[in-house]
Amino acid sequence: MDQSLKPTLEETPDPGDIQFLNQRLHEHNLQHARGEDFNPLSVFVRDADGEILGGLTGGTFWDWLHIDVLWLSEELRGSGHGRALLQVGEKEAVRRGCHSACVETHDFQALPFYQKAGYTIYGQLTNFPRPYTKYYLYKPLVAGAKTDAGA
Repeated sequence: MDQSLKPTLEETPDPGDIQFLNQRLHEHNLQHARGEDFNPLSVFVRDADGEILGGLTGGTFWDWLHIDVLWLSEELRGSGHGRALLQVGEKEAVRRGCHSACVETHDFQALPFYQKAGYTIYGQLTNFPRPYTKYYLYKPLVAGAKTDAGA
């Protein structure tokens, strides 16, 4: 290892430097997988005045749906609206050619919700944050979808 090359922590890096790293990773990825075909996906539940009462955001890429956020106001929880949001997102992902979906959640968030919807845990991190556990889940969206998640 060249001892003259030392990592330096930069609290406020130049945005161009961050873009440089992202571009190099993108170029590397293209050598192994088709283009990063990220397509945002958003589904909302709104009241008659247009106020957001819940929603799902994420995106589809590399034949997967990745759910970033699924949130419902307290008054809608347990009413089936969360499942409806999930179903709309999953259906759109299949329309876009996705075979599976993945999501991250914590034990104080929606683990039982996702499990009831057919998602399977394939990994977890304990004490993230203390004393909770973060879970990684996936779900095949089409019959016969092959993934190594959970294997």
